[in-house]
Amino acid sequence: MNLTRMVRFAPLLIVAIMLGVFLWGIDFLTLQGEWTIYTVECIQGTWSDNQCTGKLAASDRYRYRALQRRKEVLFWVPGSTEPSGRLSPCEVESRANWTCQAGGDSPRSITLVMAKGRPVADPAANTRPFHAVSKFKWMLLKYGTADQ
Repeated sequence: MNLTRMVRFAPLLIVAIMLGVFLWGIDFLTLQGEWTIYTVECIQGTWSDNQCTGKLAASDRYRYRALQRRKEVLFWVPGSTEPSGRLSPCEVESRANWTCQAGGDSPRSITLVMAKGRPVADPAANTRPFHAVSKFKWMLLKYGTADQ
């Protein structure tokens, strides 16, 4: 490939890389078709109307893998020694849209429903409370470059 042709394709390559980073950033591109929920905690403060009165800190990531044929959703916390969990029976439309019934592992999960890639909090469900943020915000908090 000559230099002129390389220069002509450079903008296309830059756009493709930026698109790939964006899709990775919103978890549209994943290795195993999993969905990750990034959670935060409120340090030296409390939650008031979804606002932290203290300092936000990156907390656990919850990874979910919906298995449509088996009508179940597997979940785990990367880096944790806690074993993975299983939600079943579930109605699985896609990895980003599913609903499960409460079961033995429900108290270890943060949700029983995923709608458009977002976990649905249900105070009546026997699940862990959570506050979710975007992957970018979680990474900024995790690596100490963001303050709320």
